[in-house]
Amino acid sequence: MNPVALALIYHDPKGRLFDQWRRLLPALKNIFAGIAVRGSATAYQPALAYLAKHDVVVYQEPGGSANSQPHIGKGRRKALELALTLDQPVLLYCDGDRMLHWVEQYEAELTAVARRLSAPQSAADFTVLGRTPRAFATHPHSQQDTEALVNQLYQRLSGRNWDMLAAARGLSRRAAEFIVAHSQDDEISTDVSWPLLLARHHPAWTQSYVATEGMEFETIAQVLPEVTQAGGVAAWLNTLDADPQEWVKRLDLARVMAAAMIPFAPQTMPKEALVR
Repeated sequence: MNPVALALIYHDPKGRLFDQWRRLLPALKNIFAGIAVRGSATAYQPALAYLAKHDVVVYQEPGGSANSQPHIGKGRRKALELALTLDQPVLLYCDGDRMLHWVEQYEAELTAVARRLSAPQSAADFTVLGRTPRAFATHPHSQQDTEALVNQLYQRLSGRNWDMLAAARGLSRRAAEFIVAHSQDDEISTDVSWPLLLARHHPAWTQSYVATEGMEFETIAQVLPEVTQAGGVAAWLNTLDADPQEWVKRLDLARVMAAAMIPFAPQTMPKEALVR
C-alpha cells in the first residue's frame, strides 16, 4: 500500500457504476492508504452507502448545490479537502468513473503511478496524469479536436506540451492545501487553472507529467446498450461525432478552459512565475 490518499468525485445518478464499485473497491483499497469520495446531490445512494460501510470517507452535496457540471471545480476542491483528512503526504485526484476504468483495465499501471507519486526520487508537488497517444485516440473526435486546442494554449502559456484534460492529478499535501484554500475556479477548467495557480504563487514547487494508458475513453462501459444498438463502438462513436450538439458542448468546454487561462497570460503573470 502506498502513502497516497485517493480523492474522487462521483455523480452517476442511475447507478451504472455501482457494480464496478463493488468489484473494484478492494483493489483500490490495496493500492491507496485511504479513499475519499465527494458525491453530487443526486449521486446513487446505494453506492454511497456501500462506500461508507467499507471505510471510505463520503460526503454528499446537499440537494440543489454544486451538482451540475459547470460547478465541478467546487466538487473537486471538496474531494481534496476530504482526502486531506486521511493524513497522507500525497494525494491522487481523479474523476470517479475514470478511476474505476483505470483500476479495472490497468491496475498494474495505476499501482506504479501511485508508487511514483510517493517515491522521493520522482515525487513532485503537482503531477499531471495525461494520456498516451493511443489512449487519447480512443476518445471521440469532437473531444480530441477541441481538447487539442486547450492543450495548445496551455503549452503557449506554460511552455509544457502536456495533455491537460484527463482529470487526474497527483498532489503533495502542501499543493492540495494551497488549492483548497486559494483556488476560486468552480468550473471544469481546474484542469488548467490549478497548475497555473501553483506556478504563479509557488514557482519553485515542482510540476511533472506522466502519460498513462488507463486514461483512455472510459464512457463505453457505461453506455453498452446504446453501443450495441448502434452496431458497435466505432458506429457509436461515429454517431456521436455526427451530432452538432456534441461539438457545441465540447467547444463550450474548450471556451471555459481558455477563459480560465486569461488571468495567467504573460501580460498579467509575473515573468518569474511562468512555468519553464
